[in-house]
Formats: sequence, structure tokens, C-alpha cells
Amino acid sequence: MILSPFEWTIAKRYMLPGRGEAFIALVAGISLAAVMLGVAALVIVMSVMNGFRAELIDKIVGLNGHAVIQAYGGRLDNWQGLVDQVRRVPGVTHASPLIEQPLLTTFNGRVEPIMVRGNTAGDIAAIGAKVVAGRFADVLPGAGNVAIGSRLAENLGVRVGDAITIINPAGRSTPFGTVPRQIAYHVVAIFEIGVYDYDNTYVIMPIVDAQTLLLTGDTVGMIEVRTTDPDTAAATLAPLGRQLAGQAVITDWKVLNSSLFEALAVERVAMFTVLSIIVLVAVFNILSSLIMLVRAKTRDIAILRTMGASRRSILRIFIAIGSLIGVLGTVAGLALGFIFLFFRQNVVSLVQMVSGQDLWDPKIRFLTQLPSRSDPVEITMIVVMALGLSFLATLYPALRAASTDPVQVLRYE
Repeated sequence: MILSPFEWTIAKRYMLPGRGEAFIALVAGISLAAVMLGVAALVIVMSVMNGFRAELIDKIVGLNGHAVIQAYGGRLDNWQGLVDQVRRVPGVTHASPLIEQPLLTTFNGRVEPIMVRGNTAGDIAAIGAKVVAGRFADVLPGAGNVAIGSRLAENLGVRVGDAITIINPAGRSTPFGTVPRQIAYHVVAIFEIGVYDYDNTYVIMPIVDAQTLLLTGDTVGMIEVRTTDPDTAAATLAPLGRQLAGQAVITDWKVLNSSLFEALAVERVAMFTVLSIIVLVAVFNILSSLIMLVRAKTRDIAILRTMGASRRSILRIFIAIGSLIGVLGTVAGLALGFIFLFFRQNVVSLVQMVSGQDLWDPKIRFLTQLPSRSDPVEITMIVVMALGLSFLATLYPALRAASTDPVQVLRYE
């Protein structure tokens, strides 16, 4: 909506506080601040929620692949031929054997539950974890070397070069019963994935060492599969699933982590709905400030009408005033939201320091840092919603102003 010079002059005059109009200006300022805070809250929360989902997908899918193939009974005997078969499926970019087994480890009298993960040499280097100390390259088959998560190393008090003992309760049978199998391994690398559960439990070793530890022979627990598109992994592997019916089951990452991502999806919708109410409240402030302005300017409007101003001009003036409050509040909210996101970790640290509370416990939050990822589509939706509601809030006061009858207003002047 483009205003004429006359309309723009009147709109600017009405937006600036005049004598006796400080309260109206205060209400308008509160309306602008409310829109700003509502938009900022939506931008911050939705970006953090998107960051949660994206980081979890990147880390979980990056570690466990897009899908896994597991045999009924938990062991794949003919895994070499099956790996070749999977690699020939269109859309599959990678397939490799994998062993995962919960066990126990001990060091200097400390005992911790762990998840032993047996990978091929290429997959160990491709996990994508941040190496805190040591080198993944030293995790060699038959060398008795392992890599452990940073939180696990902290709990055990382990450093690179120390030897930990891994205990397999399902050991060898003897005349005196089953003797747990205990093997010492040298820690040659300490890694950090960024997901608390992984950093707190994972011990990575070559797959041949895992087979020796678990006494499984030349078998594996599952086959890890990566495809060209994680979101279509189930459809890509559907033909293979029909071929393996009765022998093995294929599970994609969405099913493996369904409860987590469904909870995040529901929370995203709930948070967007709740925070949108803040913007709605701000819009009602715009409505009330414009109604007050129209009542205060009734005589001025009547004089403008007698001087030749059309109803259309009056309508456009008051729509422009309310819409400008919405635009300024939305722009300020976007700026505030992005500034907060840029310094989000500093803000969390400051609040923790002031309150004395641990607001970001990785045991609860899964991730070690507050994530953020802004979605341009969602940002656009927030802006459109804020501007749209601000525009709708101007219609009633603007129509009331445009319908002012100068004869009735000025009859006793």
C-alpha cells in the first residue's frame, strides 16, 4: 500500500506523540515491543528445535547409518555375500558389517557399563567423531587397541595409553561353570560425538577383535547401510527387504529412533502454537492503541473530511500506522532473535552462573551444546503471520475512522 504525500504526512503526524497523547504513544510502544518479543521468541524456539532435530539426525545417522539389516537370532553367518548383495541395490552408497554388544569395563577398580562397537577399519575413520586425544588410525585389527568416548574416559579416569579390561559375562564353559571372559585393551584414542549416550558408553574396536571378544566366530550382528537420501532409505531398501523375508529384517533410522523424533515433532508444533499466542496478544495491543488514537483524533478526522480528504485516504492512513508498528516490531524481533541465537551458548552460561543451576545437563538433553538451525521457510511463515495479524488488527479502527461523520462531530463546535 503506497501512500500519497498528504496521507504520509498525516500518518507521520499521528505516529508521533503530541500534547496530551503520551499515553497513546506508550501503548503503541508497548505494542511494538510485544510484537518484537513474540517474533523473537518464535525465531529462537523454532531454530533451537530445528537444531535439535538436525543435530540428532546428523549424529545418530552418522554413527549408525541410514538403516541396519539384522538376522533373526542376532547373527549373520553369510554376511559377506549379503554385504555384496546390499551394495548392488540401486541407491545404496555403502554397506558394511557391524557388531554392537553391551558389556562391562573396569579400570583401577571402577566398573562402567559400555557398548562395544566392532567396525571395519574404514568405518572407524568415517564415524565423524571429534578425536579429543590419540588417533583413530591406531585402532588396528589384532593390535588390542580401542577408542572410547570422552565421557566414559572421564568416568573411568582413563587417558591415552592406559589399559582397560572389558568383561564378557558369556565366557567359556568349564567344569566349574561359565567363566567370564576378560581381555585387556590399550586406549589409543578418545573421541567425542556430541551425543551424551554415545560419549558415555561407546568403545570402538576392529570387528575381528570384537568377534574374538564375543566368541562369535566369523559372524556379525548386523549390516550398516547408507543410501543417497536418508529420508527415502526405507523405500530404497524395500525390494531387498522382500528378498530377505524370513531371513533378516531391515530397519531404517526413522523406526530405530521413532519415539525420539515423534516427540520432537509434537513439541515443535506445540511450541509454535503456544508462542504464536504472544504475537496474537501483541496484535490486540496494536488494535487497542489504534482505537484510542481514533477516539483522540475524531475531531481532526472530521476536519480532514471537511477539507476534502476521502474515506479511502483516512482508511489508508490508519492502516499504514498499525501496519508500520507491526513491520517495525517484526524487523526488531528478527534482529533480536538472530542476535540471541548467535550468542546462545554465552546466554546459557550466563543464566547458569546467575542461577547456580545446571540448565544444560547432557544426560537429559542428549547433546553437549545448545544447537540452532534456522529454516528460511519457517522464518518466512513467522514474518507473514506477524505482518498478517498486524494488518488485520488495523482494519476495525481504520474503518471506524473512515466512517466518521464530520456533521455529527462538528455540529456543536
